[in-house]
Amino acid sequence: MKKVLVTGGCGLIGQHICSGLLKKGYEVIAVDAKEGFYNTGKLHYSFIQSEITDKNKYSEIFDNNEINIVIHAACTVDNDLGPIVTEKEVNDSKACDKFIYRYAMTTDSVEKFVLVSTDRVYEFPKTREPIREDADIKITSNYAAMKYASEKALISEMQHHKDVMVCITRVAPVYTLNFTDNLVAKLTDPKDGTKFVYGKGQYGFQFCCVHNLVDFILCFVKNAEDMQFAGIYNVCDKMATTAADIISFMREHHSLGTVLQKTPGGALSKIKGIFGGNKDEKTNYRYLDLSKLENNNLLDNTKAKKLVNFRWDIHNTK
Repeated sequence: MKKVLVTGGCGLIGQHICSGLLKKGYEVIAVDAKEGFYNTGKLHYSFIQSEITDKNKYSEIFDNNEINIVIHAACTVDNDLGPIVTEKEVNDSKACDKFIYRYAMTTDSVEKFVLVSTDRVYEFPKTREPIREDADIKITSNYAAMKYASEKALISEMQHHKDVMVCITRVAPVYTLNFTDNLVAKLTDPKDGTKFVYGKGQYGFQFCCVHNLVDFILCFVKNAEDMQFAGIYNVCDKMATTAADIISFMREHHSLGTVLQKTPGGALSKIKGIFGGNKDEKTNYRYLDLSKLENNNLLDNTKAKKLVNFRWDIHNTK
């Protein structure tokens, strides 16, 4: 039985990753600062309490366990971080990445390493051409800076340990049936917090149902057989989710309140100058850039679809 270490294993994303691994017959060690109870009591599941910056604790974990796979989900928004990413959290991430990568790459039993990163590292184009893994990088927020630094540190470390298969997942904002913060953020005016929609809401956004991310990781862990599968993958839903979809979903499953209908008109291109470029945009993962609202920027997940069929979306999420 393969043993998997999941950092940030008790957060929203981590707990679902752990649950999926357990269902597939893996032994799972979840490491987090606080214990969650989503997987407590399940066969072949164990929890170890540790702050992400506790180098000695992680050294002990690798020394005392024959770990085959590492999934690094810690230091991730909507998992163990809130939407406001501070400079301290950026620095903590840099510190922990160094020793986690080093321990994983120098442990003989480790075969695969998966990093949960973000699509926010990309420069989102003005065109509607889907964004591929080799697209330009543009760092505009603390979170993007943190995750891109994490990616670069991992790539640097793996150059010296090429026998470990490394996968970097650039994940779109996540959601589940009951976790809807990223969905609602796309309807929220950053100026005054009111909910709004332009026209009939037929413009779309790229999201990732958590279960699509879990399915991808499970398929990579099981089916990626050689180094040709190593690399960066865009992980997201098959299709865009429109503003109208979000409104219908929220009204069916939750409460949403009043949604104002607005007309974008010619002012839309000027909105960035009014509201953008401030500290909220830099620190807040969910900050809505109104100037890009109708861009319909999508990720190209063709590469990831060679491993898994992304079957979940806003209409069937659980």
